[in-house]
Amino acid sequence: MPKRRQTVSNLHNHLTIHARRQNRLLATLALAVALSITAPAWSAQVCVEGIAAIVNEDVVLASEVARRLALFEERMRADGQDELPERDAILSQILEQLVMENLQLQEAKARGVEIEDEALTDSVQAYSEQQGLTLDQFREQLAASGMSYREFRDEVRRELTLQRVQQNVVNRRIYLTEQDVESLIASPFFRDYISDEYRIGHILLQVSQNATPEAVQEATRTANDIVRQLREGADFARMAVEHSAASTALQGGDLGWRKASQIPGLFAEEVLALEVGETADPVRAPSGFHIVQLVSQRGASQRREQQTLARHILLKPSTIRSEEQTVEAIWDLHTRIVAGEDFADLAREHSNDPGSALAGGELGWAPASNYVDRFREVLDASQLGDLSEPFQTEHGWHILEVLGRREEDMSKEARTDIAARVLHQRRFEEKLQEWQSELRDEAFVKTMGGCGETAG
Repeated sequence: MPKRRQTVSNLHNHLTIHARRQNRLLATLALAVALSITAPAWSAQVCVEGIAAIVNEDVVLASEVARRLALFEERMRADGQDELPERDAILSQILEQLVMENLQLQEAKARGVEIEDEALTDSVQAYSEQQGLTLDQFREQLAASGMSYREFRDEVRRELTLQRVQQNVVNRRIYLTEQDVESLIASPFFRDYISDEYRIGHILLQVSQNATPEAVQEATRTANDIVRQLREGADFARMAVEHSAASTALQGGDLGWRKASQIPGLFAEEVLALEVGETADPVRAPSGFHIVQLVSQRGASQRREQQTLARHILLKPSTIRSEEQTVEAIWDLHTRIVAGEDFADLAREHSNDPGSALAGGELGWAPASNYVDRFREVLDASQLGDLSEPFQTEHGWHILEVLGRREEDMSKEARTDIAARVLHQRRFEEKLQEWQSELRDEAFVKTMGGCGETAG
């Protein structure tokens, strides 16, 4: 169903780049299952007395480091990469990730951030449904992998807590004005908002905001040396694992496919000026030096919006109608429509979507991006005049019919909405990095034994 539009004046207070974070959460749930692998025998030797690092008044355990390492090595082998980076470099990256997560979880506790059981259950349910499993089947799969359902829920709670504290802290640091949005809409950058997609490699050399001039000079030399090696043919993924302080280091610095509007503003211009395979000069920022390479590029620029006219019937389970009864009811309506009964009449009589029922189920002309993922998938796959089979989204059970398709210039309202989202996403990533750097600079962190004993 269409997402509720918001005015620019309050939009920036609520946007949380939900789709990207939901994808990240689902990926984390998958990792949690994989992390049920037994930690290798050497884990007890990684650090003194099972403690990998002291983080303020908390600790990172050696067993946590070992589990992350086991997963990373399994991933690399699954990707066909037999030659792994130096283990010390991998361990350093893993430990730094765990330290940063620990610091953010400490901040969450101090701020009273808690994840309600209902939200936790919804996330686990969403993951099991994505795997095509009932919750009971998913529990059985977890047990077979050696991970308890409670352990899995704890992993999910941890990730949700990280997301929530980031949103709570960072969103307060973001302020958008009408002028900000209007300036972006008027820019050549925004006119190309639906342009080619870019796959970007990213390395962050972190420099403390309180660093001495000598430390900054040393970081500058290191950044320039890395760029030189990359331009001479060094493997970017390997260099990222060995040098990057970014959260994507263990993914080889891969930021994935992004439209121009989704590239962090710190280095967007540098990326857009590159040819495929080129590496930009180091970009200085408050958090350190950013090194970016354009790995690949695809797609073609479009300035017109594809819109679809569709109608649907929605049935929701309730206290008086079970899930099973809802499925039976939606299939009964489908059969009646196929037999010749009027779609609009049935929608007015039965649909649980108050926004469209009175209009015979019509949703109006809208881009597919206005709808939730599963609804959009069925919409895009349907031919003109086709009646879909019943399908489920988070809203309930639907029957859908496509009535028309067209190309339209984007409306002013849509442009404003998208521009605000682009600006919020850019600033969220920048402010998140700043906040994480502040946490790290202000923390007492001491790594132990085999993890390389240091304090800072």
